[in-house]
Amino acid sequence: MENYAGIDVSLELSSVCVVDAQGKILKEAKVASEPDALAEFFERLGFAVKRIGLEAGPLSQWLHAGLKRAGVETVLLETRHVKAALSAMTVKTDRKDARGIAQLIRMGWFRPVHAKSVDAQEIRALLIARKQLLGRLIDVELSIRGILRGFGLKVGPVTRKTFEARIRELVAGQATLERIATAMLSARSALKAEYGRLHKAVLAIVRDDAVCRRLMTVPGVGPLVAVTYKSA
Repeated sequence: MENYAGIDVSLELSSVCVVDAQGKILKEAKVASEPDALAEFFERLGFAVKRIGLEAGPLSQWLHAGLKRAGVETVLLETRHVKAALSAMTVKTDRKDARGIAQLIRMGWFRPVHAKSVDAQEIRALLIARKQLLGRLIDVELSIRGILRGFGLKVGPVTRKTFEARIRELVAGQATLERIATAMLSARSALKAEYGRLHKAVLAIVRDDAVCRRLMTVPGVGPLVAVTYKSA
């Protein structure tokens, strides 16, 4: 008899539900959200599980990859599809979500999503970190502009290279503003340096990737668009 399992992933403990071909619940448990712990749980069941499903999410790809390495057939479920299928539940709990996912797997009422490779996930993480640092860098620059504007000091059009010199020129001779500007420019300098390192790392990946280089032959496609498209 074929058996199926659903996992509702949480940060520390995931809810697991195993059902048979008729939908009868065979086993329910809380298991540590670790690939090895989940693999060990299924090994100790005493019976085979044909397919395991878990909803796509921040931890899901890592758990999915670990279970696949352990030789268990595992699928990632499209989040919106799962949400729509489980929306009829009047009371939502992790346990009930695991039951619902197990039933979806049993009946085949699911939409699998592509699981990115570890390399692709690493590139995506690099792109996200780069974007976050750039966002914080811009935030600091806008904050400095806003503070000085309150004193009638207008920064005006500057480049990223000339920004610091312009700020120091505006606050010269005003002790409090000099103190504020020095602190914020120091934070900006650190953000700029770390952003530059991550940006260079992205460019290095593109430079060594034949697919990215070919994508960049399309007019208007630069290194960021190329590596983002490939890693997606």
